[in-house]
Amino acid sequence: MQKPLENLKVLDLSRVLAGPYCTMLLADMGADVLKIERTGTGDDTRGYGPPFINGESAYFMSVNRNKRSMTLNLKKQAGLEILHKLILEVDVLVENFRPGTMEKFGYGYAQISEINPQLIYCAVSGYGHTGPKSSLPGYDLIIQGEGGIASLTGDPDGPPYKVGTSQADIIAGMNAFQGILLALLARQQTGQGQKVDIGLLDCQVSLLTYQAANYFATGESPTRKGNQHPSITPYETFQCKDGYLNLACGNDRIWERFCATVGLDELASDSRFTTNADRVAHRDELEAALKSIMMQKTVKQWIELLPPNGIPAGPIQSVAEVCEDEQVLARDMVIQLQHATAGDIKVTGIPIKLSETPGSVDTAPPTLGQHTAEALHDWLNLPDEEIQALQDESVI
Repeated sequence: MQKPLENLKVLDLSRVLAGPYCTMLLADMGADVLKIERTGTGDDTRGYGPPFINGESAYFMSVNRNKRSMTLNLKKQAGLEILHKLILEVDVLVENFRPGTMEKFGYGYAQISEINPQLIYCAVSGYGHTGPKSSLPGYDLIIQGEGGIASLTGDPDGPPYKVGTSQADIIAGMNAFQGILLALLARQQTGQGQKVDIGLLDCQVSLLTYQAANYFATGESPTRKGNQHPSITPYETFQCKDGYLNLACGNDRIWERFCATVGLDELASDSRFTTNADRVAHRDELEAALKSIMMQKTVKQWIELLPPNGIPAGPIQSVAEVCEDEQVLARDMVIQLQHATAGDIKVTGIPIKLSETPGSVDTAPPTLGQHTAEALHDWLNLPDEEIQALQDESVI
């Protein structure tokens, strides 16, 4: 079955997480992604760990499936000449160097747009390519703090926390994917490529949505509320007999069903808790009443009672439990692959389900330089003797 991005050639100069996550999404949907890596060491994440599986980094393998790997030494003139030839052949280039790095190579957007006017150039960086902080390096931890997410995460009386995954990088990768698709649509209309400029900080600000709106409306900065929602209650985590449960009474009808199901007629008829606005205004009194009630059953007992009666509730699952969850497995969100050196590995699946042109996970993450000769044959039609000469000169 045809994939939506078949015949699209992507030159991937990115490394670590944000850029590789973007190019993985492109590759999942059929793009031919050629990952350019440093000779000798490759992507930094090849060294991230433990865990390693037969010497291969689990971190690296999590975001580099469906790609080909080519090593190229951009410190040599012959390496830059190979890069120039590749740029002429591709539809999309993705990089996540610090702004100015590609210009030092002689291949910033201004130069590349002259070489290949139809090329989509996607640059992912900490702060974007404009503004007073644009030259600074961008790290997920730093950006989660500067973007306000950490200030909203954690116990009200405790320190701020980053999110448990590198979400600043991953959200930037998702936005880069969207930006590239939009630029490709625009190219169909204009015939011209363009620059897609993605800043991690911009992406974090876009996530603030109603939290920023609350600040705009009141002039007061929202603060950490633990697992509570600032505008809805009960919509939080409760301790039960043997663990924790998330309960989400997202509107007044669900609240009424919850009270009827649990036998809390006195709370349902209490004027302090009639509407969501009432409940938020009297959050502390309501929470005190519910805490003791939720402790009366186990998580399993609550799950057997609440969702069947139309009340959203769910357990706090570990990563292991998620990866074995029957719903997750039914949706093909865990995929097994055969890696050249690591052997049997598993990766997460594709969340975008297309009915007619679905993506797929076909090939395992590449070993370093696994496809160098193959790509030089396929994309540039270089003869074997020239490829050997490049190897002898440590260009590839």
